[in-house]
Amino acid sequence: MNNYLRSYKKADGFTKIVSIGDGDLKLTEFGIINLKRGQPYSADSGKSEVVLIVLGGKCAVSVGRAEFKEIGGRKDVFYGKPYTVYVPCGTHYVIKAESDVEIAWTASPSDLKTAPYVITPEQVKEVHLGKENYRRDAYLILTDAFPSAHFFIGEAFVPSGNHASYPPHRHDRDNPPVEVDMEEVYFFRFNPEQGYGIQKIYTDDNSIDFTCTVQQNDTTLIPRGYHPVINTPGYTMYYLWIMAGQNHRKFLSVVDPKHKWILGK
Repeated sequence: MNNYLRSYKKADGFTKIVSIGDGDLKLTEFGIINLKRGQPYSADSGKSEVVLIVLGGKCAVSVGRAEFKEIGGRKDVFYGKPYTVYVPCGTHYVIKAESDVEIAWTASPSDLKTAPYVITPEQVKEVHLGKENYRRDAYLILTDAFPSAHFFIGEAFVPSGNHASYPPHRHDRDNPPVEVDMEEVYFFRFNPEQGYGIQKIYTDDNSIDFTCTVQQNDTTLIPRGYHPVINTPGYTMYYLWIMAGQNHRKFLSVVDPKHKWILGK
């Protein structure tokens, strides 16, 4: 039986958390980069596209011949919208910390030829999803408005005691404009940090029926199926969500028919 939960303890430099093949993922790798002020990190994107989401702090990023300065600025994920840098395949990139900085790193196989770019906080769209005790706020970061082979990326903020990704929804079949097939990864933070939540991942045929406790810095892997989340009272839950689709990049999903009635309340 697959374990769809990964835990991470903060460490200097780059830490790989998720590799392709983990939890049946086919397109998504994920990790965290932690740098002290003045510390550099360099790598080659190789046969993948790479996306860098600044969780907290500030850095400069050079991507090939492009130079991006003063990337970031928020204290942590609970203080404003992020800066994001897209690194195309076949490109050398260098990050230099202008303060202590923490960056979410994600990669996906790609042969898309496009220029590197920055998504600024002003380009990040804020939306409000759900209602009542399944309401949450979200930042849409790397959407289909930006070039990418596979990614659709955002951040979600779940209030005290609320549910998210609810009513339970899936996006694991290509049936546009109703639904598109996109696997997903969640990376969690809590405020205060000792908070926790519950993640459930399940499919119509019960080939997956997985439930786990999620805590600070946990990552869940969602290859397919419905994937609701519950936050505990007293805490704000954050999760970075990274969707990757082989054929489509759309914010389209289907609600579990057993719970669809809730939308009509």
